[in-house]
Amino acid sequence: MSAAREASSETPRVLVSRTPENPDLPLPAYATAGSAGADLAACLDSPIVLGPGDRATVPTGIRVAIPEGYEGEIRPRSGLAARFGVTLANAPGTVDSDYRGEVKILLVNLGREPVTVRRGDRVAQMLVRPVSQALFVEAPGLPPTQRGEGGFGHTGS
Repeated sequence: MSAAREASSETPRVLVSRTPENPDLPLPAYATAGSAGADLAACLDSPIVLGPGDRATVPTGIRVAIPEGYEGEIRPRSGLAARFGVTLANAPGTVDSDYRGEVKILLVNLGREPVTVRRGDRVAQMLVRPVSQALFVEAPGLPPTQRGEGGFGHTGS
């Protein structure tokens, strides 16, 4: 069930267009008033089975127009990960503001058992988040820090 949210002048407006394969699935929706991500549903003609270690590209049947200055951040659903070991192969994924193709979800089964994905299953969530583009400037060196070049595991386990 989707919780209604009050729009304000600061609320990004995302236009959503259905693909021909999706005349019936719900639009992205927040499960509760406090949900950060809007659920995305699988738009499948027939179920797919993800065996252990398998990956699949799952269509959602929607295209979105993310406003300039924002991204659609695609994240796994914690329930799928906890119950079945299903997550995203590219977590988090990004829907850029200038992308107009169908939103697709790259699922991977890290669990030990096959998992069936059916039409209408909630397979991911999308957060609409502000982004900025940096100006990359070449420099002969970088200012020192206490950490320096310490890499993976350098700050503790």
